[in-house]
Amino acid sequence: MDRMTKEAIRYLGYGNHAVDEQTLQLLLNSFQDLKGVAEPKSIYRIFQLEQMDDESFKIGEFEFQSHSLGRNLKGCDKIILFGATLGIGVDRLLRRVSLTDMAKAVVLQACAAAMLEEYCDKCQEELGKEMAQEGRYLRPRFSPGYGDFDIAYQKNLMGMLECSKKIGLTMTESYMMTPTKSVTAVIGASTRKEHCPIQGCEVCNKMDCEYRRGTR
Repeated sequence: MDRMTKEAIRYLGYGNHAVDEQTLQLLLNSFQDLKGVAEPKSIYRIFQLEQMDDESFKIGEFEFQSHSLGRNLKGCDKIILFGATLGIGVDRLLRRVSLTDMAKAVVLQACAAAMLEEYCDKCQEELGKEMAQEGRYLRPRFSPGYGDFDIAYQKNLMGMLECSKKIGLTMTESYMMTPTKSVTAVIGASTRKEHCPIQGCEVCNKMDCEYRRGTR
């Protein structure tokens, strides 16, 4: 079983419990359906990071405040703004299936989330190689809504990335993204190497890490 399937099972709430054959087959079929309609796209920009104090920093012309993100970015001198989407075809599939088969729609939602995460991980691997040429190492992705990093900052990130023009990603007044299977994030880059897995804090056992996201 590959990592993407395991991640979808986690999203479905199975934890460490094994899934039955029927559910597993439904997962595999859902991934096939998604691969037929998904059009993954991503964009990034690299900025110098100006960190004024533990929770205040500047990226380009915008100032941000977040204690939890400040912890994550400690020691970084560059920052990558990142956006990705699976495309509108995935939304159309999810809407269509939800009208006729809610059970499959739930599985599709989990599979789409896992597919997006896998795509972002691959993008970050490539970014990591690029930054390694400068002697820098990446921290895990950190998105608006994590910890006290206000979801409202989504607007700033998407504007700085020109997401609408570059990858067709827009946002509603309530900060919901369209297409829905999309993400924006910041990724710190430091000359100091830390044990920060691409998959982020969810897969790391170091609970007392000073860079851990989602804590205040």
